[in-house]
Amino acid sequence: MKKVLTIAGSDSSGGAGIQADLKTMLAHGVFGMSAVTALTAQNTTGVRMVQEAAPEFLAAEIDAVFEDIRPDAVKIGMVSSAALIRVIAERLRAHEAEHIVVDPVMVATSGAKLLQDSASLALQQELFPLAEVITPNIPELSALTGLTVDSRETMVQAARSLHAAAGVSVLAKGGHFGEDASDLLVTADEEKWFAAPRIDNPNTHGTGCTLSSAIASNLAKGFPLTEAVGLAKSYLTGALLSGLNLGKGSGPLNHGWALQGDFFMVEKMPERDKMETIFLEGR
Repeated sequence: MKKVLTIAGSDSSGGAGIQADLKTMLAHGVFGMSAVTALTAQNTTGVRMVQEAAPEFLAAEIDAVFEDIRPDAVKIGMVSSAALIRVIAERLRAHEAEHIVVDPVMVATSGAKLLQDSASLALQQELFPLAEVITPNIPELSALTGLTVDSRETMVQAARSLHAAAGVSVLAKGGHFGEDASDLLVTADEEKWFAAPRIDNPNTHGTGCTLSSAIASNLAKGFPLTEAVGLAKSYLTGALLSGLNLGKGSGPLNHGWALQGDFFMVEKMPERDKMETIFLEGR
């Protein structure tokens, strides 16, 4: 089984952060591991409080994973301070980590700011050069390039600009405007659009975390970047189409929409009142 490490914040409501990452990894058939950068007290309506991990503790988390169950890919999500960013970069270089996906989490779906101003430069200088792909959404793409992104044309311009500046592949996520939700991948060799319909579903909490974790999972399994992105996009679309509706705000996705099996039941069914029968039947 392939292994993937997520380095990100914890979401107490389970819809984003490491919770979404680990659910996504399980759905992709890989073994998920985590190094927690921060604890957040949040739900579907907003972030109430953030408690950062100490840099030395984050370093110990990363070392503990790599020294025992080496990841085949790494996803990096919410990292709010420059000190933590530098620790992550240093440890990943030391362990010669591969297939790194960086989701530059700057603002939560609820609008809460998750990246300190002083950390933005560190993110670009320390983590972007290590990445196989970075996955900004439209507001993040605008913040990173200084360009206004309000059309497919300006999205292409900004993605090209970020690719040239960072020197790595860029997946610009187009879910914030337009009639569809198409994403653009810019690499050294190609520019490719991944078309997807705009789904009438206000529950989008954790979509960025989910997509980046799915990409990392597919890279760990050996798919080239373009295929890894295409598969991840299809998975995210299915999770949105599933129509899970939890919470009072922008709710989470159904990460298990494609899972099946004896232990994956929507509700208790009379014919399986006693789960022991599954084992007695040798299933």
